Amino acid sequence: MTRTELKKPNGDVFLIAERAADNSYIHAQWIGIQTLETVMQGGSFYIKMIEEQPCARLLNNHKELIGPWDIAQEWIVSYWTPKVMELGLRFMAQVLAPGVYGQMSFHQLHQHISDKFEIKMFDDVAPAKEWLLTVKSRAQT
Repeated sequence: MTRTELKKPNGDVFLIAERAADNSYIHAQWIGIQTLETVMQGGSFYIKMIEEQPCARLLNNHKELIGPWDIAQEWIVSYWTPKVMELGLRFMAQVLAPGVYGQMSFHQLHQHISDKFEIKMFDDVAPAKEWLLTVKSRAQT
């Protein structure tokens, strides 16, 4: 997998983005506390990844995310979602954050984007990845 780490100005990694070797999915692993700036930077990096090499499946992993990130919802709904749809995103496996605030942020977002592409929520990475790989054939049609 091709792996890129995005860091905050203090050097803390806030996102690890990896593309599967066969381009079957992109794994975005969010780490720690997120701000509007980190969400925009990470989301823009994902857009760049799929502009360079289209991929219809995203494993959006919040397992190591801390706290809410609802400050970024308007940007995600109005900019990120239309852009990734235009670029061909069709399936998103969402691994929920362990904390209630991170989960609440995603559930709020889900209400706004659930009709845009197929989203399925998971508690762990392994079943999320398994689901994405089962939709692989449908994503290429």
